[in-house]
Amino acid sequence: MLYYLFDYLNQLNIPGAGMFQYISFRSGLAIILSLLISMIYGKRVISLLQKKQIGEVVRDLGLEGQMQKKGTPTMGGIIILGAIIIPVLLLAKLHNTYIILMIITTIWLGVIGFLDDYIKVFKKDKEGLAGKFKILGQIGLGLIVGITLYVSDDVVIRENIKIEKPEQQIEIIDGSNSAKEYEVRNIKATKTTIPFFKNNEADYAGLVKFLGDEASKKWGWVVFIIVVIFIITAVSNGANMTDGLDGLATGTSAIVGATLGILAYVSGNVFFADYLNIMYIPNTGELVVFTAAFIGATIGFLWYNSFPAQVFMGDTGSLPLGGIIAVLAIVIRKEMLIPILCGIFLVENLSVVLQVGYFKYTKKRFGMGRRIFKMSPLHHHYQIKGYPEPKIVIRFWIVGIALAVLTIVTLKIR
Repeated sequence: MLYYLFDYLNQLNIPGAGMFQYISFRSGLAIILSLLISMIYGKRVISLLQKKQIGEVVRDLGLEGQMQKKGTPTMGGIIILGAIIIPVLLLAKLHNTYIILMIITTIWLGVIGFLDDYIKVFKKDKEGLAGKFKILGQIGLGLIVGITLYVSDDVVIRENIKIEKPEQQIEIIDGSNSAKEYEVRNIKATKTTIPFFKNNEADYAGLVKFLGDEASKKWGWVVFIIVVIFIITAVSNGANMTDGLDGLATGTSAIVGATLGILAYVSGNVFFADYLNIMYIPNTGELVVFTAAFIGATIGFLWYNSFPAQVFMGDTGSLPLGGIIAVLAIVIRKEMLIPILCGIFLVENLSVVLQVGYFKYTKKRFGMGRRIFKMSPLHHHYQIKGYPEPKIVIRFWIVGIALAVLTIVTLKIR
């Protein structure tokens, strides 16, 4: 909203109003504002949650220090949601399709997470919102994101298209006649970025190439939408699984968000995209304002969520964090980097899948279930091995930073 106000003031030649035209300036304001909101507003929210006795229900799993967390205020994810949405509404270009999608993602998954926490806390149902309703909600969001990216005229990528030259324009190049030249065009496509390859772009339409060129273009979007649904579901659930130790999901999300902010900036800047030889996606630079608010919100929340936590985010926070990360990666066409960038989420998710799968397999084959890990998700395995909670969290952060650096390096490793 402030962007439009200062844009109007800039047209009136008011000194200083033009600063709001710069993404870097608005991003700096966004991160400061989100930090202040999460830290000041967060303290009041925690007090309110304590007053209403909205505390964490802890199942005794025999973990060290676990029962001390009983009664710690939960549903603190509303602090994160507020600290993201308010700066974005004030500082971003609200007519930008990508910003609209990010706001929808934040609110949509925030509501699903809130319902889950509400049922757990107020209805005293430890299972919370039924899993099928969570999945349906995630599928619904995936459809909204995928279809919007398909139908919106603002969602394009820039590509060099070969065109035939007229006869009179044929030039002699290296001693040979060249009848082709390149024209820069904005096109709609289902292309994405593949890491570690020299020709680092691939098209989802290629998966249905056997249908013919025309049909594959249409069905390529169907494949793309299915991929979008899968990624949103997987990453949001992965963030949810990771939220088991004080500050683990919050700190990891901040690292991932900062990396995606860098990728959004270079993808939305024609000069950096050309220098790095990566896909240029017009208008995605505005996402830097959103990622700045995201980083500020998570770091500000970490002030209260670090060990020993004064508040837990609950599903109100963890589901939106994962969903935001997934949609950000999708819209800047870097979703294939998620297994690297979100390696912590991936390993946490896989540890549960492997543990449950192996237990069922060995029980069926040997009559007694066996375990790969002492407990899953993976962070609990290290807890049972005797590692202090802060050490586990910090080491996971270190791994997350290493994966973030590797993700950035993939821009040049081909």
